[in-house]
Amino acid sequence: MNKHKIVTAAMLAIGDELLSGRTKDKNIGYLAENLTVAGIDLKEVRIVADDQDAIVEAVNALRAKYDLVFTSGGIGPTHDDITADAMSAAFGLPCLHDPDAMRLLGEMYERRGLEFNEARQRMARMPQGARHIENAVSTAPGFIVENVHVMAGVPAVFQAMLGWLLPHLPTGATVMSRTVVSPFGEGEIGKPLTEVQKNHPETSIGSYPKFDGKGFYTEIVVRARDEAVLQSAVSAVEAMLDAISATRETA
Repeated sequence: MNKHKIVTAAMLAIGDELLSGRTKDKNIGYLAENLTVAGIDLKEVRIVADDQDAIVEAVNALRAKYDLVFTSGGIGPTHDDITADAMSAAFGLPCLHDPDAMRLLGEMYERRGLEFNEARQRMARMPQGARHIENAVSTAPGFIVENVHVMAGVPAVFQAMLGWLLPHLPTGATVMSRTVVSPFGEGEIGKPLTEVQKNHPETSIGSYPKFDGKGFYTEIVVRARDEAVLQSAVSAVEAMLDAISATRETA
């Protein structure tokens, strides 16, 4: 890990079922949590339909803008699983049945006593020269082309692929965070909190309204890559809250 480098990432979630609401995405949050721990900043997430032009347009935009791109969905055995074709088109590469993927899948289906038919062979297709992402759950590999990492949409498989992939990724400085609980609402802390953020530009400060069943309060989350910078901002937030409390007491 480079303690000073910032590594950026984007995610492209692919599938008509996500946009129709038939499937509730579980991969975005899982990826975000794991990238944060690894010191990789997830900056953007897009969701597109099973449409080759839309996938090509999105992946080309994201891979030019960010260090890493992760996709989910569309690498299964059915006709609407077109991610491999779309990635090949995006990179200007032929989409082929990868020999190693064919061998892995053929052996797996033979062990299970199942026919390795044309539909199942589709899961071995990927852009020429792509590297594998191992799949400990169902064997069919994901793949990597340049800075794009193509993974399955099924959450258990996506998680297994990401688990294999993470140790192979370039990582940057980890973002640390502290949470300060404010008894005051966002309307009351908004202006002074803006000043705290302005005075601590190396941090990211977010405020999140909460309700505990009795009343509203706010969680203030301070994020930074340096412990001293983080603690300075936290102290400023705490001093801000003390000042608001003191004003209330004298009112």
